[in-house]
Amino acid sequence: MSIATLDRTYIERLVRSALSEQFGNGKARSVRAAAPPKLVVNVSARHCHVTQEDLERLFGTGHKLTPYKALYQDGFFAAEETVTLIGPRHRMITGLRILGPCRDHSQVELAFTDAIMLGLDIPVRKSGDHRDSPGAYLLGPAGMVHLERGVIRHERHVHMGPADAAYYGVKDGDRLNLRVESDCPTVLESLLVRVAPTSKLEVHLDTDEGNACHVNRATRFELFK
Repeated sequence: MSIATLDRTYIERLVRSALSEQFGNGKARSVRAAAPPKLVVNVSARHCHVTQEDLERLFGTGHKLTPYKALYQDGFFAAEETVTLIGPRHRMITGLRILGPCRDHSQVELAFTDAIMLGLDIPVRKSGDHRDSPGAYLLGPAGMVHLERGVIRHERHVHMGPADAAYYGVKDGDRLNLRVESDCPTVLESLLVRVAPTSKLEVHLDTDEGNACHVNRATRFELFK
């Protein structure tokens, strides 16, 4: 049948058929796949977390962390307070920033290059997993804290909420890969998935990983299984 001979009845039948497929059973059907959620990739520089008890040992009785800069995840911040990290043979890193709020454990997170400079052999661990990790000293204006363990390289990970987890088809503790398109294109494998009700979709890399893929020049990021 030529376009010239198409009558009104035939056209209406085609339209009804198309609408029936799109809105079958009274429910709209998506014509295209859902758009991917907004993905943020941030480099997490070396830092530490402290308990309230250790904070007071470092800065004095009753001291509270002073927010300096809000982080991407709601409720978390970089504090104005910094400490000196002292490793073996008195090698040290000054100006190590504390992230708040205080936690139920004290922990130092470094990149491998930081650890090598300090003379520490650190494991890759999920936050809070301090098994087989070395310790160090934290020095503040009011005192010193000896961490018997807790210096780690925090493994690359992605924070997400329940809706993001459903989109990617993952659950807490699963793994995803990250493709970085830049002038140093890279695929980073096995990012730990961390799901929490209030989390926003955000990848955390350390400085070694960020520099390796030139994340500051990246034009596109993609999470995939």
